[in-house]
Amino acid sequence: MYDAIIIGAGYAGLSAARQLKRTGKNILVLEARERVGGRIHTQFLNDGNYADIGGQWIGATQNRMYELAREYGIDTFPTYDSGKSSLYAKEKIKLYKGIIPPLPLFALLNLDGAIKKINRLSKTIDLDRPWISPNAAVLDKMTLSEWLDRHLKNEKARQLFTVAAEAIFATDATTISMLHVLFYTKSGKDFDTLMNIKKGAQQDRLKGGAQSIALQMAGELTDCIQFNKAVTHIDQSGETVLAGGDGFSFTAKKIILAVPPAVARKIIFSQELPEQKKLFLHQNFMGSVIKCYAVYPTPFWRQQGKNGLCAAPGQPISVTFDNSPADGNKGILMGFALAESARNLLLLSEQERRKIVLSNFAAYFGTEAASPELYLDKSFTEEPWSMGCYAGMMPVNGWTVSGPAARSITGHIHWAGTETATQWNGYMEGAVRSGERAAAEVRQVI
Repeated sequence: MYDAIIIGAGYAGLSAARQLKRTGKNILVLEARERVGGRIHTQFLNDGNYADIGGQWIGATQNRMYELAREYGIDTFPTYDSGKSSLYAKEKIKLYKGIIPPLPLFALLNLDGAIKKINRLSKTIDLDRPWISPNAAVLDKMTLSEWLDRHLKNEKARQLFTVAAEAIFATDATTISMLHVLFYTKSGKDFDTLMNIKKGAQQDRLKGGAQSIALQMAGELTDCIQFNKAVTHIDQSGETVLAGGDGFSFTAKKIILAVPPAVARKIIFSQELPEQKKLFLHQNFMGSVIKCYAVYPTPFWRQQGKNGLCAAPGQPISVTFDNSPADGNKGILMGFALAESARNLLLLSEQERRKIVLSNFAAYFGTEAASPELYLDKSFTEEPWSMGCYAGMMPVNGWTVSGPAARSITGHIHWAGTETATQWNGYMEGAVRSGERAAAEVRQVI
């Protein structure tokens, strides 16, 4: 008999487990994979460098992640952004400084006005209860695309906003509720913070990779974690709760379910969950993204005065970053294929994807980018224990219909995961905070 079973060893589950173990609770962590980290996965290369094929950045106001890095002695380093950014449009490159690419005056004013309006509206959102925010019902019936139809008339401005929005949400503007856009924006402070590198969500990287903190946390829990244990059913018919799967079952006083809603809905619950909770699990849908990496002998674009950041509306790879090691011993370009582009590329073989991606890189950074030492890409859409990335999104009528159930305790089951976070929802920071919140809930009742 355990005090608590934590299902999922991503940042949410590990944070919950760490807190409970430190307060003397007898816990068990069940992880379906053979590793910790969940949607955070650092893949090491033959030369000792690495690629974060899942989440990778931490940034301004993500205080818990910085505190954990300090606690475990893990250094951070700034995302490279010295030099000029690139805009690829009409098969031409334009270089610029700052976050906003060069646009005609009306397009620039339209884009700036839309971002400022989103920031103003987001300030009215109640992060704990988005469904009671002013005009919540109206905003939740409207997609981001419909809102843009009203407020972003200029085509060039809309193209660039779409690049930024897909990079932030990893889904199409037609699929996501405007109320969720505003909630997510305030959750990460404002739209500028979500877009930016300096003083933004992409400000810093972790030396040794984004999984390094998760590995250190797991080091405290080596006697508590069991891998390759996919929980398929949960039974809370009695005064305790049972978690079981192929060839195993364990019993505890409480369970913390720390997996994405899309994954949780695959679990069979012997006692029906409340209708609103079931609806939340089914409404919340995962984003689609492929991270594409190309490794070169040097970061040659830096010698061109470029920082590796490129926005390319309408291209398969719509955003790129310089993901080179801190010491620049190799050049690593990372590009995002997002939303529909990601889904289209996933229909192709790796060799076909490689050809398309490197063609984009060469268009943005010159012919040298066409011939890397190594190419790799990754989509969590193909993983049964993630089913997408970066995080779960809310569709039209999501928050107002099922939002109150997002974090609601159901019998002996407590819910964690970045999708349940109020601060930095969708990020590693949100995952950590959600796990600590769920652990606090459990400590109050056992």
